[in-house]
Amino acid sequence: MKHLIRNTLRSGWFQRAVGFLAAEYLRLVWLTNRFTYEPPEVYDIVEPQMPAIFAFWHGQHLLTPFIKNKPSYRAKVLISRHRDGEFNAIAAERLGIGTIRGSGDHGSSFHRKGGVGAFKEMVRALEDNYNVASTADVPKRARIAGLGIIMLARESGRPIMPFAMVTSRFVRLKNWDSTTINLPFGRGALVGIKEINVPRDADAAMMEQARLDLEATLNECMRRAYEIVGRPDACPPPVTSGASSG
Repeated sequence: MKHLIRNTLRSGWFQRAVGFLAAEYLRLVWLTNRFTYEPPEVYDIVEPQMPAIFAFWHGQHLLTPFIKNKPSYRAKVLISRHRDGEFNAIAAERLGIGTIRGSGDHGSSFHRKGGVGAFKEMVRALEDNYNVASTADVPKRARIAGLGIIMLARESGRPIMPFAMVTSRFVRLKNWDSTTINLPFGRGALVGIKEINVPRDADAAMMEQARLDLEATLNECMRRAYEIVGRPDACPPPVTSGASSG
C-alpha cells in the first residue's frame, strides 16, 4: 500500500491534477477577497524599477503569483526540486508565472539541490527583463533571511522588493514554515515598504547589513498586512537571526 501511495504521489497525472486544482482554488481566493494595497500607488512605484527581485517569506507564498497584475509583466519564481515543489510549479505556470527549479539553500547542499544552476538562471532571467520572485528564508529556517537573495541582488544589480500578501481568513499549518492556506471571502492586503539595493562591490559587512534589513522589512510588511486586514493577532512573532544564516 505504501508503495502504491508513493508511486501515485510521484506520477505525472496526479501532480498535474493537484497543480491544476491548486491554481484554480487560488484564483477563487484572489477573486473573492477585497484587497488593500499599501502604499496605494505601489505599482506606480515599483514598475519603473523592473525587472526586480520580489522577496517574501516561506509559508506566505500561495498568493504571490497575483502580484503580476499586467500581462506585460514577465516573471519567474524559484521553486525547489522537492516533490511538493512539483505541485507548486504546475500551479504557478497555470497562473502565468515561469519557474526556475532549484534551492535557495546556500549551505552544504547548495550544489546537490541545483542551487548554482538556479542562481545563474535567475541572473539570466533578470538580464532578459524578467522579474524574479523567491523566498528570502532558506528551508527549515523560517523567517531568517539567507544570503542567497542578497547575492542575487549584488550580482544582477537589480533591487529587492520585499512584500507580504495576507488574507483575513486562513488556515495555518503546523509545519516548519507555518504555511498559511488562504481562504475565500474575506479581506486581503498587499504591503511593500521599500526596496533594498545591494551595490555590486558590496563586501561581507555590507551584505550582512542588507540581509538584516531585508529580514526586518519583511517582518514589518507582514505585521502591517495583518493589521490592515484586522488580524494583528495572526502575525507570527519575528525571529531575529542576529548573524548570517548563509
